[in-house]
Amino acid sequence: MAEASKKPNFFVRTGKKFAKWFREMKSELKKVVWPSGKQLVNNTLVVLAAVLIVGIIVCVFDYVAGWGIGLLKNLF
Repeated sequence: MAEASKKPNFFVRTGKKFAKWFREMKSELKKVVWPSGKQLVNNTLVVLAAVLIVGIIVCVFDYVAGWGIGLLKNLF
């Protein structure tokens, strides 16, 4: 009688959880609206432009901060 109410072992439970997770993931991926090729290129260009602009701003700030610290070092 004790055998009938015994829960499955760890590997069986884990396998069932993974199978359920993959089924749910597959059904969610069917709902995704993927961008068209034109939208993908446009979004990529926007991201690259933003990265370039932020990189330039960081470089300018770094140069100005270094220049300012150099001036302070020369004063003292």
